[in-house]
Amino acid sequence: MAHKSLHAYIEGLRTRGEVIEIHERVNTELEITEIADRFSKQPAAHNKALLFTNTGTQFPVFINGFGSEGRMTMALSASDLEEAQRRIESLFSQVMQPKESLWEKLKMLPLLAELNTWLPKKQNGKGACQECVIENPNLFDLPILKCWQYDGGRFVTLPMVITEHPTLGVRNVGMYRMQVVNETTTAMHWHAHKTGANHYEAYKKLGKRMPIAVALGGDPAHTFSATAPLPENIDEFMLSGFLRRQHVELVKCLTNDLYVPADADFIIEGYVDPAEEKFLEGPFGDHTGFYSLPDYYPLFHVTCITHRKNAIYPATIVGIPPMEDAWIGKATERIFLAPIRLLLLPEMIDYAMPFEGVAHNLVIAKIRKTYAGQAFKVMNTLWGAGQMMFNKCLIVVSEECDIHNPQEVLAAILQHCSIAHDILISQGPLDVLDHAAPLTGFGSKIGFDATEKTLEHRNALSQTYCLQAQDIHTPFAEIAPQAQENFTIVHDNTLESTDFASITWHVLNNIDPQNDCTIIHTSRLVIDGRTKIPTTAAREWPTPVVSPLEIVESVDARWKELFTTPLLPSPSRKYQQLVYTNSAWFIKK
Repeated sequence: MAHKSLHAYIEGLRTRGEVIEIHERVNTELEITEIADRFSKQPAAHNKALLFTNTGTQFPVFINGFGSEGRMTMALSASDLEEAQRRIESLFSQVMQPKESLWEKLKMLPLLAELNTWLPKKQNGKGACQECVIENPNLFDLPILKCWQYDGGRFVTLPMVITEHPTLGVRNVGMYRMQVVNETTTAMHWHAHKTGANHYEAYKKLGKRMPIAVALGGDPAHTFSATAPLPENIDEFMLSGFLRRQHVELVKCLTNDLYVPADADFIIEGYVDPAEEKFLEGPFGDHTGFYSLPDYYPLFHVTCITHRKNAIYPATIVGIPPMEDAWIGKATERIFLAPIRLLLLPEMIDYAMPFEGVAHNLVIAKIRKTYAGQAFKVMNTLWGAGQMMFNKCLIVVSEECDIHNPQEVLAAILQHCSIAHDILISQGPLDVLDHAAPLTGFGSKIGFDATEKTLEHRNALSQTYCLQAQDIHTPFAEIAPQAQENFTIVHDNTLESTDFASITWHVLNNIDPQNDCTIIHTSRLVIDGRTKIPTTAAREWPTPVVSPLEIVESVDARWKELFTTPLLPSPSRKYQQLVYTNSAWFIKK
């Protein structure tokens, strides 16, 4: 059942014991982040959504609302995360099946009626999101978070940014973080690969201002849809309608002609002027677990803010996984398996994006293998498919492997991947946030064919070895000869050798495969996953995202005042040892 509002969703969570309300004053600068980080990394029994009712503004902050499998399922109005996938496969089956008789064709009418319910519907008059109008808008009236210590400022982190192409009229709803510059201005952080940036370029060619509306809250299915990797010609509000089995009601903005969800909590209206000089936005503690570094993005000028009565401000934080966004990514993984399998790779059985891979760094694909070289075909297909082009490391396994079991995946690599023949290093687009890439948004990728091979390939079993580098300054040329096993991973000595999850996250972020993966005598692969100091890195090197010690200790001291539950440890204490400098990044000499 669709959620009529964010209030309704929170009430549903409350009945399930899935939300904790904090009524004591909590600072929106760093303190909410430290608390939310502790809860988001807990197992399900202790991982709760949080509602901070005393924020120093008239609005509460709701955070970690997507941060578990149960909450993510509830947010999508589903019975489980596989439900949408099953519905898509059923839909394709009904549409593609030949219709030879009139009766078979008539049976399609109920399906067509259902399709119509997914389409967003415009309504006359005002919506609940416009119950209150702020005539002199001030962004500082909202409880916008400063998430991490070295962030460039406060950031809106769960916005649905609504734009339309100036000539085609195609709507896009994207999620692009917004750094607050002053009372009526933010930066608009859309990457060059994103649809919002394409719309911006179209307005720039026409020499026109670009109207924008930003929605916050409402049915959480809207928010999820804004994150989904849809093709440019598919309206995200249609995906939301599909997920909630009910159309999204839209109302017209007050200061421009865009339409916004009537059930949203906040609407921020405004424009971007493509003729205006761009703003140096950032740094920002990002979903990679590292700071994304400053870069130039357009300025968004606020012309109006409206909100519903008793509005709730939704927020999220991102950082070292797992966090709330990991579960958004898990839902995306489950939903979009069906289109990948039906439209691109019929041999695909399943795929996984482990949390440690922060969405784009690691994908494991399970296929039904029928011919030699099929794994490489799968690699090239996925690297050319939509946002999968950002993937850096891709492992392909056979159908016997449980891809959700790291030990089985590792065993498949060791048993079936020949270093001489089954590793592919390629080049292509990468996520703009990939700090190890030699150029912003462009670098190398690595693929492992870990599918079962013929008998002659099975005879050479491999071994792996994690070599803990004693000093990040040690030249790689001195370390590589130490490798005695077929696979050697070199990592910072500040990571525990038994902490496989942290090593996976850290190493994947820190490698550019072409430069950091060395094959020795066709029989050994050495991967340099260490932090790259300024003299060896191609670009400035960011630091991991952690809370400052004083904030950690402050939350520890206040815990009994805020919660009845036992003290949860701070993840930042564990990861503090990975930080080598007192800033967001090393400065390249």
